[in-house]
Amino acid sequence: MTHLAAFSAALSFPLDDFQIEGCQAVEAGHGVLVCAPTGAGKTIVGEFAVSLALSQGLKCFYTTPIKALSNQKFHDLQKVHGEDAVGLLTGDVSINGGAEIVVMTTEVLRNMIYTESTNLERLAFVVMDEIHFLADQSRGAVWEEVILNLDESVQIIGLSATVSNSEEFGNWMSTVRGDTKVVVTDKRPVPLDQYMLVGRKIFPLFENADGKVNRELEEYIRRLESGQAQSRSSEYNKAAGFRSRSKRGEVSERLSQRSGKPRESDRFRPLGRPEVLQILRNQKMLPAITFIFSRAGCDGALYQCMRSQLTLTTQEEAELIAEIVDKGVEGIPEEDLAILDFKRWKQALMRGFAAHHAGMLPAFRHVVEELFVKGLVRAVFATETLAMGINMPARSVVLEKLVKFNGEAHVDLTPGQYTQLTGRAGRRGIDVLGNAVVQWAPAMDPRAVAGLASTRTYPLISTFAPGYNMSVNLLKTIGYEPAHRLLEKSFAQYQADGSVVDEVRELERAEEKVEQLRRELSDAIASFNPPATSGDPIAEFMEYMQIRRELKDAERKAKRHNLEERFTEVTRVLAKLQNGQVIAMPGRKHPLLAVVVSAANNAKDPKPWVIMETGWSGRIDVESFAIPPIVIGQMRLSKDVTHHPKRHARYVVEQFKRNHYPRPKNMRLESRTRGNDETAQLRVQLREHPVHKWSDLEQLARIGERLTRRQRDLDRLDGQVSAATDTLGRTFDRILALLEEMSYVEFAFEEDGTRTPIITDEGERLAQIHGEADLLVAQCLRRGVWNELDPAELAGVVSMCVFENRKETQGEAEAATDAMADAMNATLSIWTELEADERRHRLPVTKMPEAGFSLAVHQWAAGAPLDYCMQAAAASGAELTPGDFVRWCRQVIDALEQVKKTGYTDDIKRNARKAVEAIRRGVVAIGS
Repeated sequence: MTHLAAFSAALSFPLDDFQIEGCQAVEAGHGVLVCAPTGAGKTIVGEFAVSLALSQGLKCFYTTPIKALSNQKFHDLQKVHGEDAVGLLTGDVSINGGAEIVVMTTEVLRNMIYTESTNLERLAFVVMDEIHFLADQSRGAVWEEVILNLDESVQIIGLSATVSNSEEFGNWMSTVRGDTKVVVTDKRPVPLDQYMLVGRKIFPLFENADGKVNRELEEYIRRLESGQAQSRSSEYNKAAGFRSRSKRGEVSERLSQRSGKPRESDRFRPLGRPEVLQILRNQKMLPAITFIFSRAGCDGALYQCMRSQLTLTTQEEAELIAEIVDKGVEGIPEEDLAILDFKRWKQALMRGFAAHHAGMLPAFRHVVEELFVKGLVRAVFATETLAMGINMPARSVVLEKLVKFNGEAHVDLTPGQYTQLTGRAGRRGIDVLGNAVVQWAPAMDPRAVAGLASTRTYPLISTFAPGYNMSVNLLKTIGYEPAHRLLEKSFAQYQADGSVVDEVRELERAEEKVEQLRRELSDAIASFNPPATSGDPIAEFMEYMQIRRELKDAERKAKRHNLEERFTEVTRVLAKLQNGQVIAMPGRKHPLLAVVVSAANNAKDPKPWVIMETGWSGRIDVESFAIPPIVIGQMRLSKDVTHHPKRHARYVVEQFKRNHYPRPKNMRLESRTRGNDETAQLRVQLREHPVHKWSDLEQLARIGERLTRRQRDLDRLDGQVSAATDTLGRTFDRILALLEEMSYVEFAFEEDGTRTPIITDEGERLAQIHGEADLLVAQCLRRGVWNELDPAELAGVVSMCVFENRKETQGEAEAATDAMADAMNATLSIWTELEADERRHRLPVTKMPEAGFSLAVHQWAAGAPLDYCMQAAAASGAELTPGDFVRWCRQVIDALEQVKKTGYTDDIKRNARKAVEAIRRGVVAIGS
């Protein structure tokens, strides 16, 4: 009897074909890459490797990208194999680290490899869950470091979301690790139905299995946008019906209505979150996760539900929730719970809804996860971090918007992101179908949503690049030449080498096309017989076309600038609006009038409540306007209107009819692009250029445009091919050149003329420092600028090397003491020197130290209460939630642990240890 047969017999469900195929490959001694949709059950293959290792008396490490997922997997495996057999290592938590089965973050395994830990003995299997994280910009290199550096005898079991280049990734794994079996499935165990929520009506997104967009949905939206709302009760209910793949018949909707006929004012009224949840509840589509792409948005949605009459739990469930909540926050001081608004948060949970985002206290997040998995919380408002592998599936997923802020700009969701988010819908063994529901908003195209839902191209692109710590450790463990070979074997280099041949071919074709167009242009100019010029007519014409191209680019740049200005101006105008002010808003044919009934209370994201002359009542936001609204008058409003705007919409409509407010002219939806000095100057150059007066210019220009585009393509391809020759190995050499200057590495010349690198004592210390600012930390320790600091001061200064402010606020970072201020200035000075050295060696620049958290963590390490430390952070210009505070404290602890190992004096090592002990208290210690 094979071990797979015994393993399968112990399960309460039959294995799917792809699971059997993956497990068989593991048992046969192959590496395996399993690519499957979220919720398909790919972790079964990893759990089989765990079971197989235990049966053979060998070790298995189970790695995950995030600590929350490590904690969850640790508890899951403990339930199956017992507490003694399973350990957990996540950097700030160490439980039974010498066990046969150890769950850990990928960074922990990378560090084990570089330190040649004895825990690697008898290691036979490494499960790398969410292995597609190797594409992560900031952390992806760690996955490749592990894959490349693990002993060849170790079988790697990679578990990944579905990616379109799985064969390429599998071929690379086979190249660097030996025979690797690729197992791919696109089948979801729970089918996913796609819907759009338009007002109170839910439509299937697709008309049939062929992927055609629902014509009834498109027609309804068209009529809605044109003002021809459905009026008959039968049409209203029919439009609200469901269709699914499993049942093509309509499922009648049971929605509470004032009458069979919807009011005109309901056409574009945005539904509140409680109303959406009630609709989902009526359709038996709860529990649901609503993804909102901001922490403030999640909290706002939660409190919107709190203000409503909605309750999703029974009395018995509420009492059970209260018990679980109280148990989950044991150990957090009462005064801290008060700051965390604990009572209101607990009350929301007892009513069945919650928020989930990285800004929450970890202990609070764990409680939400536990309650949701147990089915006690039925609605969660979450940021996309929830889609990162934590086991919290729901019956339905709701997307309010298909645009998110990426830190720099608002961008559309990619098909991969859409699939990752909606993949949470459908609980295996509980649900027959999962539901993905997109809320419609004006200007949202159902065909674009259908494109997101049906696209299946998500390539895995490597972000691997050598760094200082990696380079020293490679030299230390395998030597210079093997390190070079290892870097050239990376997936990043594999992808570059694999594509360079195609790029060269494409470059040659582009060169031929450019030459062909040049000949075509030369013949055309000769046939048009242009006026005599002092120079080459082709060169003059291309100069003219270059000015045209620059003008077009400048106009696009001006348009982007105008959009940014428009956003700022609209924000300013909406924030200043007062109750009773009548405003004109841009419309398709003529301006639309509205009166402000509730002014905005958030100047950064103003959303005043208005009632329009049509009777529509709701909040307006910045994204709704192409040009700012204009204040055109005043309307006297009673408190009844401002307190209950929906009830009194008809009264406001009558007021608009009685009062003839001036309606501005030429106020259209389209925003106009204003020019600038650059565009004006380019227009003058264009008009004054001799080619501008040529006859038949536009016919020539068409050829010239094609030639310009082809020349740009040629230049781009030439750059790509050139970049492909700048290999990772050369980057490695530039890093070593800088480290040699700084005496972290020395080179000895052998008799045959080759240079052999030697790691110095300083290099040995650098090998133990991990993080984006590894060389900066090493330099600060080496120069002793932190030596004279007490534990709290040391914590504050070290935080500069790890902290990253999410959003700047008013305030200025300060030091608690003169000694701390001197050390902070010295740290910044060392970074300035390092930056210059990195630029000289053509290397990525180390992140600039940030002092926004320094005072807060100093005060915490000195024993101050949480609210005092949060105020200190705010005064220093750092926007932090309690969850952020805890997360950054733990990052500082991790950095201090490294200082404790690598410091040059006993005093700094002792102070680092004391700082760690001082920080690890209260909310920072709870929920680890």
